[in-house]
Amino acid sequence: MPDTPAATQRARVRVPLRFPDGYSVDAELVTFHGLADGREHIAVVLGEPDLGESGGVPLVRLHSECLTGDVFGSARCDCGPQLREAVERIARTGGVLLYLRQEGRGIGLYNKLDAYALQDRGLDTYEANAALGLPEDDRDYTAAAQMLRALGITRLDLLSNNPDKAGQLRDLGITVDERVPTGVFTTPHNIRYLRAKVLQTQHTLPLPELTDRAELAELAELRDLTAG
Repeated sequence: MPDTPAATQRARVRVPLRFPDGYSVDAELVTFHGLADGREHIAVVLGEPDLGESGGVPLVRLHSECLTGDVFGSARCDCGPQLREAVERIARTGGVLLYLRQEGRGIGLYNKLDAYALQDRGLDTYEANAALGLPEDDRDYTAAAQMLRALGITRLDLLSNNPDKAGQLRDLGITVDERVPTGVFTTPHNIRYLRAKVLQTQHTLPLPELTDRAELAELAELRDLTAG
């Protein structure tokens, strides 16, 4: 386990959350001192998680910031629906959502939009990053482990389809009892993106279903082209 300095809680503030579909819940947002990457990540504490020493295992999600999906509702990814789902599921059981400032799997907003342009030319999400000379996934979860420890969490169930998140947390000394899959949120615009996540980085999503939907999306695009 890396010898990482401890982070400390900086401030806590109550914030009522309201979503476009009408769902609402009160949350406590926590900020931190001493995070390894110096970024302004926040913890969103939902419900009544057992964060003490009594043996409770909270449900936790590591959610990487996605301006296009979380704020503008982009249909090119599944980030916005995953965020909405995670807040409700965590609030129901009690736990924490870590909102991590890792736009575009860590490459930043402008680079992500450049990668979108390459995807429009036929590359998948990982090939586009590589074509730009960027890592397929540049996320490091050291700060996330620091945040969890500052909250008193060293054992958790992880709400994620991504095995790398669980692997990195375990390497950083956090016990992940179970990796709980999220829902599957498909649109005609994100099928290829989701399928690439299964094929390239072993996300736990239903590959046969995504393959069928990707083929249908390609046929629809072909029909649109011939009709035009």
